[in-house]
Amino acid sequence: MDTKVKKALTFTLALAGAVVLLYFAFRNIDWRNFYDNLTKCDFKLIIGVIAIQWFITYLRGNRWKVMMNPLSPKITRRETYDAYAICYLANIVFPRSGEVVRCGLIADTKKTSFEGSLGTVVIERTWDIVCVFIACIPLFFFGSFRDFLMEKMFRPAADSMQLSLVWIAVAAIAVIAAIVLIIRANRERIGKSKAGAAFLRFAKGLGNGIAAGFRMERKWVFFGYTLVIWVLYWLCSLMTLKAFPDAASMGGMDALFLMVIGSLGWMVPVQGGFGAYHFIVAMALVPIYSFSYDTGLIFATLSHESQIVQMLLCGIISMASWAHYKRHSLKKA
Repeated sequence: MDTKVKKALTFTLALAGAVVLLYFAFRNIDWRNFYDNLTKCDFKLIIGVIAIQWFITYLRGNRWKVMMNPLSPKITRRETYDAYAICYLANIVFPRSGEVVRCGLIADTKKTSFEGSLGTVVIERTWDIVCVFIACIPLFFFGSFRDFLMEKMFRPAADSMQLSLVWIAVAAIAVIAAIVLIIRANRERIGKSKAGAAFLRFAKGLGNGIAAGFRMERKWVFFGYTLVIWVLYWLCSLMTLKAFPDAASMGGMDALFLMVIGSLGWMVPVQGGFGAYHFIVAMALVPIYSFSYDTGLIFATLSHESQIVQMLLCGIISMASWAHYKRHSLKKA
């Protein structure tokens, strides 16, 4: 199948998935009531949330630069920030394409390889998943949150698997180790073909990028950025609650719970989390807080669309910034 056809088909399927999820999320909504309640929200706080989301993108760009310093200290903060902002914009259009796009942009600077930058992304995203699980820990000390997480998330995930997670992890590690050993033992034979040589270059670059994540000279800076980023995510969740009249009395633990649930909504591979985020967050608010589904959906819309606005604004500005940077680089050359 032609590459363009594959991309078009993947895009269409992802878009169809988002449309279906949006339909099921909003199909029984009273739109007049929805609009009336949405207009009662404090949009000054939402503007503050958008500003903080921009700052988070800036910090993520800086953190990525720290990770890539062992590969090339010449990469600038402007480059990593612009690449990150464009990454979010790409994810709105084509799910999970952003990571490839930002690595491609950095590779286009000729300061490091695509494979190397992709390796750092693997480490970075792994840490993000770890942070979500760490954020879950305090929630298990509160009955309603613990019951929801166990009944709606962890237990169904475990029940759907015939093998335990431990054995699945062991099997995955064993398979990866076997593949690595086979490649290392036969690399001369593999490297004789063009495809094999290209694969070895990719694997080596990816390995260098992953290793760079462990060779950071200032690891405490990386962890400092990570801590601040996730505290700011929590603050955005809290401010969104305060902006929503029906949830204004809620506190820090409620914000933490909704931050974790919202993170799961963003993981679903549809454009910009549309539909999936709304449905997951709204369904979490119903049993925990006795919200009506319509009220939960209003909060989910307020939270999601504030993030989408920030991604669109920053992404478009960074695209213009990157185009200007490229023109300037060509003139120098």
